[in-house]
Amino acid sequence: MEARRAARRAQLIDAAIDVWVESGWAAVSLRSVCARAGLNDRYFRESFADRSELLAAAWDHVRDETTAVLTAAIGDRREALPLEVLRHAVAAVVRGFAEDPRRTQVLFGDHAGSEVLERRRRDLVLVVTDLLATSLESYLRPGVDFGEFHRMVLMGVGGFVELTGAWQAGVVDIDIPGLIAQTTRLGDILADVYLVDRPDAALSGAES
Repeated sequence: MEARRAARRAQLIDAAIDVWVESGWAAVSLRSVCARAGLNDRYFRESFADRSELLAAAWDHVRDETTAVLTAAIGDRREALPLEVLRHAVAAVVRGFAEDPRRTQVLFGDHAGSEVLERRRRDLVLVVTDLLATSLESYLRPGVDFGEFHRMVLMGVGGFVELTGAWQAGVVDIDIPGLIAQTTRLGDILADVYLVDRPDAALSGAES
């Protein structure tokens, strides 16, 4: 019973994402999603209280897929130099967007008019900022204030989100290698100011 209920919930979320990508988040409704999923509306009410709850679940599903890619990209390269980690992480996330364009539409498309989605987009920027800044904290140059570094990373992540959204919407003329290169170039600039090549170099500088 629970397995079937979970499967129906996943089916409704996938249908909601399809409707969202084709017609925008405002087109996601009980009727449109049930029709796409081929399910009776009672199954909608079994899983979701209303449309806002479904939108939140769909957005969270795509967010979790994306942050899982980012976490894996960072986590399996703990011994690499920080800029190598950044390049690997950016490349993994952008290629994931290219393989499933639905992700960019859901995460970076127009959310105007939905407080639930706008809040989630803001929260995503903060979560990714914390993940990146914390993973690079051991590489900070002696005397660098982590709060300042965190704010610079926040600016970088926010810029990446806006650039990716513009790429998704076709507003900027850039391809996937260009998007990766543009983002990592900003990382190079920040690294020159804030980071050393090895965590032990930061430690020895602080002790001297």
